[in-house]
Amino acid sequence: MNKLIAICGPTAVGKTAYSIEIAKRFDGEIVSCDSMQLYKYMDIGSAKPSLDELKQVKHHLIGVVEPSENFSVAKYKELASASIDDILSRGRLPIIAGGTGLYLDALMFDLDFAAAPSDDSLRDELYKIAEEKGNLELHSILHECDPDSAQRIHPNNVRRVVRAIESAKSGTKLKNFAKDLSLNDKYEFILVGLRRDREELYDRINRRVDILVKEGLFDEVETLREMGLSESDISMKGIGYKEVLAYFDGEYDLETAIDTIKKNTRHFAKRQITWLKRYDDMKWFDLSESKDDKGSIREIITWLEKNL
Repeated sequence: MNKLIAICGPTAVGKTAYSIEIAKRFDGEIVSCDSMQLYKYMDIGSAKPSLDELKQVKHHLIGVVEPSENFSVAKYKELASASIDDILSRGRLPIIAGGTGLYLDALMFDLDFAAAPSDDSLRDELYKIAEEKGNLELHSILHECDPDSAQRIHPNNVRRVVRAIESAKSGTKLKNFAKDLSLNDKYEFILVGLRRDREELYDRINRRVDILVKEGLFDEVETLREMGLSESDISMKGIGYKEVLAYFDGEYDLETAIDTIKKNTRHFAKRQITWLKRYDDMKWFDLSESKDDKGSIREIITWLEKNL
């Protein structure tokens, strides 16, 4: 069975920098596991690796999808699996890096997302309910048609709630993560989890948002609007993009928009941590306990050398 590494953790914890150093050490290539970094033209708000970082190590699935496309988990699994097989065929080590837990699940487990047909009109209606009446109202619909999935899926995970409702209404309920799913026996995943103290992580999130704003986040969103993208596009529902759209629509002033991005990103990080705690085989490294990143990287590499 082919081994590969997955670098996991909440947003802003340091996955990009750590995955690059690990890839250098183990002759690896990085496969993005980020639902926003897949999109073209969405470089700043998605915090894509810099051009310098992309030069250091080969990356896959960065900026490969048009932002107007309704990209699916099934499509991600197809593209990521092809990238992994390509890397392995050249005798190199695939390193999965990113914070989209559902994408990681799609690779690790035998998920059949293609079973539920897509209904664009229903999907649009559900997103409109979430937008106009709130996430809890949308979640109540899921509770009515699939109580089991409603217990597992957080109301703020709107995309997954929508998908679960679609599945339930088509008669193909989503499988239970813990009970119904079998591991993908094609690969052996070495799971590395990165975490920091909450205050440190939240400070990193706040500082990163400030950096993204300085780098031109608002200009990037304005350009995307000029390309014809709007809040109805899945890509524009990502954190950082939806708040700036609201600013342009007059719903927020500048300060409120930036503060809302920070708040929503902190909440998202908390949900990511909750999601990742489900993996019993995850080896966690507390980066706050080390004096610097170099020490933490050495610790992780030493552990990986013993477990690869």
